[in-house]
Amino acid sequence: MKYVIIGGVAGGMSAATRLRRLNEEAEIIVVERGPYVSFANCGLPYFIGGVIQERSKLLVQTAEKLYQRFRLDVRTESEATHIDREQKKVTITHHGKTYEENYDALILSTGAHPMRPPIKGIDQADHLFTLRDVPDAEHIVQYLQQHQVDRAVIIGAGFIGMEMAENLAERGLKVTIIEREHQVLPPLDPEMAASVEAELKERGIEVLKGKTVTGFEEKGAVLVMDDGRRKESDLTLLSVGIVPESSLAEQAGLALGIRRSISVNDQLQTSDPNIYAIGDAIEVAQTISGKAAVIPLASPANRQGRMVADILSGLNRHYKGTLGTSIVKIFDTSAAVTGLSEKMLQRYQIPYEALHTSPPDHASYYPGSSQMTLKLLFDPEVGKLLGAQAVGKKGIDKTIDVLATAIHGQMTVNDLTELELAYAPPFNSAKAPVNLIGYASENLLEDKVQHVQWNEVDQLVKQGAMLIDVRTEQEYENGTIQGAVNIPLDNLRQRVREIPKNRNLIVTCQVGLRGYLASRILAQKGYKVKNLDGGYKLYKSVFPEKVKE
Repeated sequence: MKYVIIGGVAGGMSAATRLRRLNEEAEIIVVERGPYVSFANCGLPYFIGGVIQERSKLLVQTAEKLYQRFRLDVRTESEATHIDREQKKVTITHHGKTYEENYDALILSTGAHPMRPPIKGIDQADHLFTLRDVPDAEHIVQYLQQHQVDRAVIIGAGFIGMEMAENLAERGLKVTIIEREHQVLPPLDPEMAASVEAELKERGIEVLKGKTVTGFEEKGAVLVMDDGRRKESDLTLLSVGIVPESSLAEQAGLALGIRRSISVNDQLQTSDPNIYAIGDAIEVAQTISGKAAVIPLASPANRQGRMVADILSGLNRHYKGTLGTSIVKIFDTSAAVTGLSEKMLQRYQIPYEALHTSPPDHASYYPGSSQMTLKLLFDPEVGKLLGAQAVGKKGIDKTIDVLATAIHGQMTVNDLTELELAYAPPFNSAKAPVNLIGYASENLLEDKVQHVQWNEVDQLVKQGAMLIDVRTEQEYENGTIQGAVNIPLDNLRQRVREIPKNRNLIVTCQVGLRGYLASRILAQKGYKVKNLDGGYKLYKSVFPEKVKE
């Protein structure tokens, strides 16, 4: 058998090495347009920031090492320009010379390229960069070394934009982020992204939300926004998303999916049975919704590479879809997401409940404990898990990975309460964050409590609901939601007669736990009461201007 693989980074190289492990006699050719294969593109921002100081650390393998260990025929700086499906041949260009290679099976792992919107003056902007591969990173580092760069502008506040903001700031640059949406990190829901924005501002990074760059002037030294505002920049990074690299597939007449991605079946097979496709270029099914999606992440690409090799070797494998689990570090804060966000659930019109908790990453009495914010989305009828998000200083990766595993296993909130997770004070709490949000969600599911969300409370108060802050008097004096009446939890039973029974009640505390306790007391005394989900802490993170301090 002869396999030709177009693209030699994450998915392509995973496929090539797995094919060799399964078939010692096969001829395996990897064609890579760039100068490097198997490089760590997720490490590029940290190379630019100097965290990773040697370029060689980014090169997981070289063509020479891959030949020595796996007998792979790796051809760098070689571009596949044409596929003849009838003859089963690929046309390849290398340094101006063109030749053909036949194949028994062809794997497309062509990746994606940075989106470049048609902004006025963009072609004349001489210090505008994108970041996708090692040469891109080298160009940015070289520019920083050879020019006086004091101000950087990052267009786009997604994962790469966040990582680049941190690393450029760590190099001493004054950084501005311009984001079209009204929040940073659009994959997260807005209230979860609010604390990330606070971290950025605390580090001196300017965040301009709800703004679009409409033009570049003075060869890119000045950016013009849709509100007429102008921003000077010595270096600009364009980080507004990526486009599936499907031109070769399109030229070959293969079926395309959304956003011109390559359409594949659950065995990663294109509309041509002899051609397979993997990685950032393909359309996948989002695991929860079943909807077509483009989810460009390194982990799925690597797993797809291994799977397509298994399929070609006769093993029974079927790709079950992509959940979209991802995480990003922003200085001392980490933010992670898995499954569907609230925004996506609304778009797909999938019924859901949302719940927030703020547990410590490990036992609070053990030194170094740090509070995280955790959000769970689940089916309101049966409690099936639909999505989760986590933001905090520590323990975010572990927590989101447990929840991603639970979602993959089609578990419910009730199942979370029964998970037996490793515990010792330095590592976890006896009731782990995942257990706690399971308990809280179970209470909601079983109608032990009713709650309101951060974006609902103001309107309910305007409509006549009474807002009761059950924190201590000192906490209340330090800051509260406007209009709240303070009745501390420990005095609630003695002062319950002060509360009118003819009004709807909303109770709030710092993060929701004491509010839950208060709502249980009041509900059992005949009051119509709801707890503010996430408490004062979550509300303040989104609406700092609305709190009374």
